[in-house]
Amino acid sequence: MNAPPSRLDAVLGHLRRAGRRISPQRLAIVRVLVESPDHPTAEAVHRRLLPEHPDMSLATVYKTIVALKECGEILELQFSGQDNRYDAKSPTPHPHCICLACGAIADPPAVGLDELTRSLARASGYAISAHRLDFYGLCPVCQAKRNK
Repeated sequence: MNAPPSRLDAVLGHLRRAGRRISPQRLAIVRVLVESPDHPTAEAVHRRLLPEHPDMSLATVYKTIVALKECGEILELQFSGQDNRYDAKSPTPHPHCICLACGAIADPPAVGLDELTRSLARASGYAISAHRLDFYGLCPVCQAKRNK
């Protein structure tokens, strides 16, 4: 039995099927986004890659993000007054816990979210195609700092 493709391989395959070229820079950008433990901004991705790709432009990062959005392989988290953050590990809608102090974003388990979505669709008559569920508060690290 074949092992399922890694998230990186799946994203790259989708980009190739969409006719997108996989340059060394694009590969590096996708790798950072897919393997990132946080939800980085485009600028953070660019900063992480500059040491190994000093000629990479921020525009290249944004163009890759646009390509990933067009393929449905990245989730864009938009915040009023802040830079957008990106999640390529889990590109389908899911809840986020967002720290009001440091801006950290966590992906909690979404127990019951699918049933809630179906229930809301039935009750409202909407054909729900996407959703965003964000919870705001203090992360454990910031709570510990405040309790010192």
